[in-house]
Amino acid sequence: MSDDPRLAAARYRAAQSGEGAEQEDGGADAAAPGTAAARAYSAADRAAVVETAIQQAMRRGEFDDLPGAGKPIPGLGETHDPDWWIRRKIETEQLTGLGPPALMLRVEAVELESRLDELAREDDVREALDDFNRRVIEARRQLLGGPPVVTPTRDVDAELAAWRERREARLAAAQRQEQTDAASGRRRPWWRRRGRDRD
Repeated sequence: MSDDPRLAAARYRAAQSGEGAEQEDGGADAAAPGTAAARAYSAADRAAVVETAIQQAMRRGEFDDLPGAGKPIPGLGETHDPDWWIRRKIETEQLTGLGPPALMLRVEAVELESRLDELAREDDVREALDDFNRRVIEARRQLLGGPPVVTPTRDVDAELAAWRERREARLAAAQRQEQTDAASGRRRPWWRRRGRDRD
């Protein structure tokens, strides 16, 4: 027989306690399903069976070559973040557009400047900033639970001025590159020249 002695002993105790309860009450169902004694015993019995199965698997070496065995859990204890598991799942699965509004707005706030730099017109930048501020205010007003919304709203005029400066710096860098290419005798491809004319 391949059973562990502890498992056999647990089964024997279960069989004996069921018979003893019937004898005490003269055949009445003292340990009937649903009673507190039956629930407590079944929970203890299940715990013993699970522990025995784990011990047998450890003896067979089924837990020896697990990934990350003997290594600390990455990121554990660095900062106290009650939603660490949500953030880790989003990062490992590279999910976008999912999660509580507070976390999604934090991610969007970090990427906002690069998203604004992709826009060519000032009206589009203003519209994107107004939309971002509206969603931050709306998330603060909702009482759905989850992490608090700590993302600040953006000053539209200051962000527009910063966008203009970044745009002018990009145009100046493109002109310097064009001058360098002209000096070396190379011409820019037609699609790059057209893109500069559009800006």
